[in-house]
Amino acid sequence: MVCLILHLPVVAGAAFGRFAKSRPRIWLLTAARWHLAVYGLLLAAVFTTDALADGPANEQPTETDIAVVTAGVLEHTQFSHWPLNELLSTRVFAGYLDALDGSHLLFRQSDLDEFAWLRPNLAQMTAFEGDPWPAHLIYACFLERLAEQVNFATNYLQSAKFDFTGHDTWQPERHDLMRPRDLETARALWRDQVRSDYLQEKLAGLPPADFLPRLRQRYVRRLQIVGRFDHNEVLEIYLDAFAHAFDPHSDYFGHEAAQEFNTEMNLSLVGIGGSLEDKGGNWIVGDLVPGGPAAQSGLLHPGDRIMGIAQGDSEPEDVTAVPWWHLANLIRGPKGSTVRLIIIPVGQGSAATKTVSLVRQDVRLTDECAQATIVDLPLTNHATLRLGIINLPIFYEKSNQNGGASADTARLLKRLGQEGITGLILDLQRNRGGSLPEAVGLAGLFIPAGPVVQTRDSTGQVEVETSPGTNALYGGPLVVLTSRLSASASEIVAGALQDYGRALIVGDSSTFGKGTVQNLVPLRKILHVSGFGAVKVTVAKFYRPSGASTQLKGVIPDIVLPSETDLPSIGEARLPNTLPWDLVPPTTYTNFDWVRPVLSEICAKSRARVNADPGFRLVRAKLAAAVTQEAQPLSLNETSRRQENARADELQTELRQLRLADSARRPRTYDLTLVNVETVGLPPARPPTPPTAVATQAHVADNGPDDDLELREAENILADYIQALRAVPR
Repeated sequence: MVCLILHLPVVAGAAFGRFAKSRPRIWLLTAARWHLAVYGLLLAAVFTTDALADGPANEQPTETDIAVVTAGVLEHTQFSHWPLNELLSTRVFAGYLDALDGSHLLFRQSDLDEFAWLRPNLAQMTAFEGDPWPAHLIYACFLERLAEQVNFATNYLQSAKFDFTGHDTWQPERHDLMRPRDLETARALWRDQVRSDYLQEKLAGLPPADFLPRLRQRYVRRLQIVGRFDHNEVLEIYLDAFAHAFDPHSDYFGHEAAQEFNTEMNLSLVGIGGSLEDKGGNWIVGDLVPGGPAAQSGLLHPGDRIMGIAQGDSEPEDVTAVPWWHLANLIRGPKGSTVRLIIIPVGQGSAATKTVSLVRQDVRLTDECAQATIVDLPLTNHATLRLGIINLPIFYEKSNQNGGASADTARLLKRLGQEGITGLILDLQRNRGGSLPEAVGLAGLFIPAGPVVQTRDSTGQVEVETSPGTNALYGGPLVVLTSRLSASASEIVAGALQDYGRALIVGDSSTFGKGTVQNLVPLRKILHVSGFGAVKVTVAKFYRPSGASTQLKGVIPDIVLPSETDLPSIGEARLPNTLPWDLVPPTTYTNFDWVRPVLSEICAKSRARVNADPGFRLVRAKLAAAVTQEAQPLSLNETSRRQENARADELQTELRQLRLADSARRPRTYDLTLVNVETVGLPPARPPTPPTAVATQAHVADNGPDDDLELREAENILADYIQALRAVPR
């Protein structure tokens, strides 16, 4: 595919775009011929060998080549087969504006009016012509508006007299609000944003002389960063927004981003062990890798918003609306070095920023492998139930370091059986998905041969993945513990075991709700040129054996527990342009019906314990405060803010002390890993937290291995389940 264009700088591109507005665009190919051309390219990508695809190139693809092929891949292979119509163009337009200005503070209504003629045809212009000038035109306007904001903010910081005794408010969550109608309205918003930033620094206890220079530099640095983006970086932002118009999990990766994806560092906090999600230009912490620096610190939690990043003692850089690869470059660094993250903790509605310092370390793959625990749970009659717990953070595949999630879990299951467990908890609270074959294999450890998941492609063709008939290892009472963070493959396992009536599902009000399948299409396989990016495209949907999709709704547990992760801001339903929930015909499978006959009895007992538990009372209070703060604007009254912060600190301190007190009373617990699973005899019991630590360890991290309220209650639920099943004739 040969297209030669002049790579103009942003300003020249903007001028060209404004000139082009006055004349009709010229279509270079008819729709039918273009469709045939792209279809031929896609067939070539499928059937061309890797050797040919990686062969030498006679010329480098232009932005036009990349844009046309990216649009073609999405139009012809994405699950929904969205036509390149006005609705999709509107999504692309809105998505690109939000990628640049997710807080709706910069672009004004006059800008939207000026670009309105682009909105109905943006998708077609990208797909048929591939001309990137609309992206550069809008980006040039974005830079102009950002410069205006930075100029206003720095001048206001220097000249204003700040007073925080009134009843003014600031709404930081502006993604769903109207953009400013004119410059006067924009300046009013910028003023309140600066006041909010100023108050935030003042609440931290620093004098203005210390934080004013830092605030000014924060605004200036953002303009400097995004002002240095070249054509390829602007194109990446635009084509990623183009992909997200189809669904939230289709992405465009430029060359650097594709390399990160292929090395399993995509959207990751490299060196600290975690993932990030882009929500309207804000970077939100996703899941944390068990054993990684972030998880071990206990200072970062899913849902925390990253506002700035600093290296060592240097000043932080504002990361609002920057591409993820730029974010990864800021976080990446030498092992042993320190990175500081400026965050707004989840659920605090921008009421209190804090700085988290982490030391970069290698994130060991073994920390994500399956692990097991044996708990000798005392009963009221002085008897003891021996329970097993298997924690699986991800469905990893076989490698030199491990045997794959299902094989490793099988090894642990065999050992738990040898140690005489009477019930099992499969902990998927932090499991973000992974390998589908491993998920199918793991589900087969608990059921006989039968369907585990159905996959429907864009043509309507349905394939059924079946567990192997000789795989079942454990046939006893089973509880699956889930949360809003349980996604994709973990939802497949939980949904299948629930359909079979084989497991009692316990956890948040739903799982994440990601029921889609993605393929990665390297552009080199189409353009026959190495060194370019890739398109990740949604190609299929998952369905349970019962025929219900896991998409959007996730898996609804049999018993819901209060949890700090059960926030409405976490989940597929909060993402833009999601695919809908639907049904396919059910498969034929065995319903063991273990749960239904005893569920009401177990629910009643759990509800009584949860209602009487002071820890769960505090969790409910934190959840209620988080939901309220997300919905309400932020007070700019200093006294009110200090009171809010004090209440939040008191609540967190009380909850931490209760958890430490609970962990000091933990029953005898033994930890099994893949290293010691075949060792003769149990390892030494895990030492409980000393009672004195309750009063002295206010700094102890939250959510450690001994302070998981939901897991503790799941153990009690499993004990009730075991005893209830004994009373049911089978």
